[in-house]
Amino acid sequence: MIFLIPILPLLGFLFIALSGKRLVKGFAALIGCTSVFVSFCFSITLFVKLLYGAAPMEATLFRWISAGSFSSSISFLIDPLSSLMLLIITGIGFLIHVYSVGYMHDDAAFNRFFSYLNLFVFFMLLLVMGSNYLLMFVGWEGVGLCSYLLIGFWFKNQDYNDAANKAFIMNRVGDLGLIVGVILIFTHFGSIDYKTVFSAASNISQGEWWVTLVTTLLFIGAMGKSAQIPLYTWLPDAMAGPTPVSALIHAATMVTAGVYMVARNNILYSLSPVAMELVLVTGLVTALFAATIALTQNDIKKVLAYSTVSQLGLMFVALGVGAYASGIFHMATHAFFKALLFLGAGSVIHALHGQQDIRSMGGLKKYISVTYVTFLIGVLAISGIPPFAGFFSKDEILANAFQQSPVAWGIAVLASLLTVFYMFRLLFLTFFGKERAGEEAMHHIHESPKSMTVPLIILAVLSTVGGFMGLPELFGGGNWISNFLSPVFASSKELRVEHHLSHVTEYALMGTIVAFTLAIIVFAYSRYVSKAHVPAAEGAELSTLHKTLYRKYYVDEIYDTVIVKPLFWLSKLFDIVIEKSGIDRLVNLIHESLNDWSATFRRLQNGYLGYYIFVMVMGVILVIAFSYTR
Repeated sequence: MIFLIPILPLLGFLFIALSGKRLVKGFAALIGCTSVFVSFCFSITLFVKLLYGAAPMEATLFRWISAGSFSSSISFLIDPLSSLMLLIITGIGFLIHVYSVGYMHDDAAFNRFFSYLNLFVFFMLLLVMGSNYLLMFVGWEGVGLCSYLLIGFWFKNQDYNDAANKAFIMNRVGDLGLIVGVILIFTHFGSIDYKTVFSAASNISQGEWWVTLVTTLLFIGAMGKSAQIPLYTWLPDAMAGPTPVSALIHAATMVTAGVYMVARNNILYSLSPVAMELVLVTGLVTALFAATIALTQNDIKKVLAYSTVSQLGLMFVALGVGAYASGIFHMATHAFFKALLFLGAGSVIHALHGQQDIRSMGGLKKYISVTYVTFLIGVLAISGIPPFAGFFSKDEILANAFQQSPVAWGIAVLASLLTVFYMFRLLFLTFFGKERAGEEAMHHIHESPKSMTVPLIILAVLSTVGGFMGLPELFGGGNWISNFLSPVFASSKELRVEHHLSHVTEYALMGTIVAFTLAIIVFAYSRYVSKAHVPAAEGAELSTLHKTLYRKYYVDEIYDTVIVKPLFWLSKLFDIVIEKSGIDRLVNLIHESLNDWSATFRRLQNGYLGYYIFVMVMGVILVIAFSYTR
């Protein structure tokens, strides 16, 4: 059963890819969806076993590499953390596969799209199921490849190809840190197996410099994959891919790989206070930075993309304060409501025949009511309105941040409140007010087919009730998800001093945030519904602050000036000095000298018999003379 979970999506990919266009679209969709659904059923079975007290399961398929003291196997680990990840990947993945049937129905490359989705699911499962760093790295690189293929899926558009290249190259920067970190782990522990490494790590004293180096390098990998500052700029551009790709890869699963990796290595991070501080600060800065940019974006998917970057920052805040279970809890609820929001955005885009600018929307709620209601639930969930899923997971992160540092709590709260504003700005500009899409678009507007709306409804339900799996003691719950994951984080928990907030403090913090949240919703309603404010059109005069935020703090331009252009200049210099003046000149010199020498030696083969006899006689004389001199 364990082996079948990743193998089924792989078989689905192979069958669809090798069949090509010969396969009927409906059959390709059936294979793609069924393979992921069966994997989901097996994942539920394993999850239930763990839920009822079964020990973590490890299964080895075969020994993969054995060279000297190094060995690695194709083996899978099923524990509470990987089991929960399996449910998210296969469950959300199945819903997005079903959604894609309607969304991509008219696309000429329908079969190729489903083959890529199945391949992505396979690599993502490999990443979270692997029982060693090497297998995790294979999955890590595999999802990067699939991300590249799917971002540039419509490859006839050069901008989309550029976005795919940007994502691939920027992730390589982070991946270099990851692989160097894995090499150092093998150097110090003599193994890359999780069980061996984590067991040995429990005997290491806290604060060792090499542990800080290893965890920092691993976190650089997480920065790239999970779009943290400074390696975040690829994610907004990745919205060039089809919307189901944005939902599956760039919201619910792949971008959370960094969060999973840090959580999996919790014992190592807990041994390095410096690394924990780095994770916390990076998460705080990213959460606030991305949230401010989202305030001014007008592309419906770009707003959600920067929201994803910000939410990932909050997850790293949880990891940075040692609240690993809280980070995973928010990752799970985020998968529900962010997948819902992206798919809802896709339904809007589908209804408006490709329109993504929220300035050209408005008044859509009466035309696409199912999309509106489900999108509203997603907005309520991400905004932290009780009792929706985001309220419980976000509140848990903020409470843990407050225990660590009131300053960290304040920054995280500010990022959360900005989230409320830009999400309700998006909601009101899209679904409320006057219709701005134009007569032609409004004449053909229609609700999405059931293959798209049913996944929206299921995700809306999950976004409504999903938070109750982490119901805190404050509300009479037992925080089930924290207890379920506790065996994975038991070793790191022993290294930390636990400080529990009083119920009075928790109520005060919670009440303050909810009050500010409601005030911001009222303000957003007043601005975008009552006063019917619409963001300025392209080319309009903007204030300096608004322009700075709209241009994303000019980070892309700074990278282009500081990194890209100097590298191009350096490459031209190397081309002139090293390539043409050095290597080419050396090759040409050898070529010219060979011509000269060959012309000289060619004279020895002139075809005259008398010359050959003369040379032969001289040779005989020299041989005789040489023999006498000896």
